[in-house]
Amino acid sequence: MGAVNHILKSKGGAIFSTTPTQTVYEALEIMMEKNISALVVLEIEKLVGIFTERDYARKVILNGKSSRETLIKEVMSVNVITVCPENSIDDCMRLMSDKFIRHLPVVQHDKLLGLISIGDVVTYIIEDQKFVIENLEHFIYGNYI
Repeated sequence: MGAVNHILKSKGGAIFSTTPTQTVYEALEIMMEKNISALVVLEIEKLVGIFTERDYARKVILNGKSSRETLIKEVMSVNVITVCPENSIDDCMRLMSDKFIRHLPVVQHDKLLGLISIGDVVTYIIEDQKFVIENLEHFIYGNYI
């Protein structure tokens, strides 16, 4: 099984972010425009949190707050679990399942390299399994023809 850096290479280098002082509404606009469900929260290029659709639902809507008046720093998740590029895909899947999270920022030497989602991990696993199956089929059929 591969490592996180394989997913990052396939995704490209785009990192979508917000700041603690932006409003929830501004963050939601970015998320809608980019068709994503989470933003890393950066302060002077340092990862300080993550804001997800789940944060919006649980900390804004269900608490009767206004997305136009609420700042990201009031509702972001601050105890962010991160991974390194060398972490295995299996480790990420296990971590996401155990911690009930859908996004993992990828950090190396305190530098944010990207963000992977549960969808990225599942897609990688499916593609990896397809590759293995195709190779096994080629091996089996190649030996019997």
